[in-house]
Amino acid sequence: MYKRILVPVDGTPLSKKAIREALKIAKLSGAKVTGFFSPPEYEVLIYGEYFPPDLLPREEYEARAKKNAEKILSTVRKEAETAGVACDTFHEPSRMPWEAIIEAARKKRCDLIVMASHGRKGLTGVLLGSETTKVLTHSKIPVLVVR
Repeated sequence: MYKRILVPVDGTPLSKKAIREALKIAKLSGAKVTGFFSPPEYEVLIYGEYFPPDLLPREEYEARAKKNAEKILSTVRKEAETAGVACDTFHEPSRMPWEAIIEAARKKRCDLIVMASHGRKGLTGVLLGSETTKVLTHSKIPVLVVR
């Protein structure tokens, strides 16, 4: 069946639900789970001569992002350990998380992506878009969406 399952997470309760579903599938098929998080890349928005007063130095931003990623990914590791499923985790900053998710699945040779969908509808869905929808649209790997 499946050999390696990618679980993109964002630290929300809904992503915890996706972790649990991925672990159930992994346990049944003997697959390994890879937890993945894509924090925003460091970005400085400068308007003319104006520099934002709360601008963090790149090193501090990256240290905070790494600490946050480790905290979020620790949930995947703990749940996998409890379930008795082999697991690894990693994070990759990106401006477009959906692209990072697909690339992570390719790099790790995953044959399934299990991810949550917040189910944004209406104007919010149109304006914000959905990372899940973009992954579904562009991935050549099967995607299971958890709600």
